[in-house]
Amino acid sequence: MSKRGRGGLAGNKLKMTLGLPCGAVLNCCDNSGARNLYIISVKGIGARLNRLPAAGVGDMIMATVKKGKPELRKKVMPAVVVRQSKPWRRPDGIYLYFEDNAGVIVNAKGEMKGSAITGPVGKEAAELWPRIASNSGVVM
Repeated sequence: MSKRGRGGLAGNKLKMTLGLPCGAVLNCCDNSGARNLYIISVKGIGARLNRLPAAGVGDMIMATVKKGKPELRKKVMPAVVVRQSKPWRRPDGIYLYFEDNAGVIVNAKGEMKGSAITGPVGKEAAELWPRIASNSGVVM
């Protein structure tokens, strides 16, 4: 990894189907005051000619708020994807998907801006981000 470390990330990320390319809009499922997040870029993704960077559950993204409190809008901020509606396969063989795409706003170290998460959180995100796991109600 880089010399600056990985922020609040803990553990290894498993390979999974990436369902949220740059330009996707997802719900913000914390109580920070944001409603929608627009994906600008994905942290830690390498490049391939003509391929859009895409994110999956547990990935850190750079996003802007499209709907929400005026003080949150028009700023680029990091967020973590906690749900995606594209099915992905876990190592034990089951396929899993959620009914919506959702993320939470965090800082560079992985600490949440809000204090609570509504709805379930993917196990992949909860294992990688301890602060998200502690604030989530249901981990699937």
